[in-house]
Amino acid sequence: MRYEDDDRQSNNVDDRRGQGGGFRFPGSGGGRGIQIPIGGRGGMSLTSLLILGAIMLFFGINPLEVLLGGGQGFPDISQQMPQQQEAPQRRADRGPLDIPGLPGSEPGTKGTPVPKGEDEMKVFISRVLADTEDVWNRVFESFGRKYKEPQLVLFSGGTQTACGTGVSAMGPFYCPLDQKVYVDLVFYDELKKRFNAPGDFAQAYVIAHEVGHHVQTLLGISDQVQRAKQQASEREGNRIQVMMELQADCLAGVWANLNDQLKKRLETGDIEEGLNAASQIGDDMIQKRTQGRVVPDAFTHGSAAQRVEWFTRGFDSGEMKACDTFKSGAL
Repeated sequence: MRYEDDDRQSNNVDDRRGQGGGFRFPGSGGGRGIQIPIGGRGGMSLTSLLILGAIMLFFGINPLEVLLGGGQGFPDISQQMPQQQEAPQRRADRGPLDIPGLPGSEPGTKGTPVPKGEDEMKVFISRVLADTEDVWNRVFESFGRKYKEPQLVLFSGGTQTACGTGVSAMGPFYCPLDQKVYVDLVFYDELKKRFNAPGDFAQAYVIAHEVGHHVQTLLGISDQVQRAKQQASEREGNRIQVMMELQADCLAGVWANLNDQLKKRLETGDIEEGLNAASQIGDDMIQKRTQGRVVPDAFTHGSAAQRVEWFTRGFDSGEMKACDTFKSGAL
């Protein structure tokens, strides 16, 4: 991605690294990735495992998948949703995603140069978050709504959230109750080494996906999904959740398109990095790595092909109306 020293950084980054505040996995520090030794020296006690299992179940994560190294990239924590958001002003025959794409415009506002020696990854994430703010502020303004910018929390090991205790093994996630994105930077090492998805745009795609969940919350889509899941079987609930996640992938693609129109951020190979990341964290790819077989009924985020397809739809169109996974037969 193309950034300059004077490109704006978001003021909505809350750096909690080093503060603790949650369960920390053995081996998750020092940039070594997530390692959970079981038995032998350095292993976790039975009590610790029971506590860990309770935390995982609270967030809808299978503890066995995490302990065996198969934690999903994006957790399903949608069972705790905020109250219904005020519906946007729109035509009666238009859905919340039937919003025109943002036309090309002038480059964004420049900011204060980055001091030498500052945390490079934090700077990069702050710039990506600033880009999401600039794009979604303009899009929401185009249909008469004000975009409420989310906070992005950097943490190490674990941290407290309005959705409960967040831990590194969950990967980056969005909590709709406090409308914040949570990222432990260890995940980016995992993305590169374990999932074979390197590159700065792969990292930006992860943030854009989580901000996509924030857009869904502001538009009231998250509430509709939660109500539908409460009335569904587990199998149907998983199917609904997959459509929710694919929509967030599509919104990440919309953002990438509009951000490049505004700021000319994309360089050769960037979109390929994003598509590779989307593919590598598909449910089928993760299941193959962790259990050697694919169980489509257990998908919660979509297959590699589905994630690539919906990011591509968003990027190619640059319009939110292309992201209606619930009506288009996404599955």
